[in-house]
Amino acid sequence: MRELPAWEHLVLEQHGAIETQQLAALGVTADAITANVDGGRWRALLPRVYTTTTGLPPRPTRLHAALLYAGPSAILSHRTAAEEWDMLPAGDGPVHVTVPYGCSAVSQPPEVVVHRSRAFAYISVASVPPRTSRADTALDLAVAEPNAREAMRRLVGVTTTCGISLVELERQLAERPPYRYRRALASALDRMAGGVASVLEDLYALDVEVAHAIPAAVRQVPFVVDGYTLWEDAVYDHVGVPLTVRLDGRAYHSHPMVAFRDRRRDNAAELAGRSRLVFGWRDIKQDACGAAREVLTVLRRHRWHGPTRPCHRCS
Repeated sequence: MRELPAWEHLVLEQHGAIETQQLAALGVTADAITANVDGGRWRALLPRVYTTTTGLPPRPTRLHAALLYAGPSAILSHRTAAEEWDMLPAGDGPVHVTVPYGCSAVSQPPEVVVHRSRAFAYISVASVPPRTSRADTALDLAVAEPNAREAMRRLVGVTTTCGISLVELERQLAERPPYRYRRALASALDRMAGGVASVLEDLYALDVEVAHAIPAAVRQVPFVVDGYTLWEDAVYDHVGVPLTVRLDGRAYHSHPMVAFRDRRRDNAAELAGRSRLVFGWRDIKQDACGAAREVLTVLRRHRWHGPTRPCHRCS
């Protein structure tokens, strides 16, 4: 196989995007660039960056163009890095890049959003194209949310669905403290370390347990049913109450085999004399106070008399 010339290799590697300094190093003059643009063979994508193809540039070309524009230290970040890590579906919005402080690149709407980081050395990983680490990407997504509650929800969502290391998140939170929501994000990490494994479980922990001073459940507890080890979302045996709370995420529990095992698990709980409550997303999101009343009813029935409190939404 013949070796590609430097020009072809560079264009192929960068998906058709190329920068003026690279062109100059290859002997392409400014007049030649102008002639190619005027002739419709090339397009100017960003200051100093061109594409050697016609038509709308595909996503890989836009990513490389943004990195070339922002400079040799630039890395993909925020929503764009999340798309590259498959945390979010790819969209048509601007490409987000992060550069060190002191870099002269500025945002070029609607094509590129430039962020700056004082902890730049901590956030990059060896990847093609270069991007922020999975942990840093998750934290950036959370910090971009409009309030602390949404920030926690975002962090729990991407962490639990994408299998991001809690140890790595904790380290990055310490080495690169976010400019807002720091305490809220740390509390979300604590809940995940305690067994919270989904956004619904976190909503239950916050709006049912914490908001009403209900004792925190023990989470992800194994039970053997028909020879299978199944994991219950929340149990209260540690306060002397044989109560299981199952948080019914539709995407998982709608699977026929899972639904069958849930029924067998219900029967096993009944035979063992255990109380059980099941809540879905709508139950907790729209009426967390009602869910709290039901949990408290079962706790009181089993003679648990610890102190509780109404939340600000309770009537």
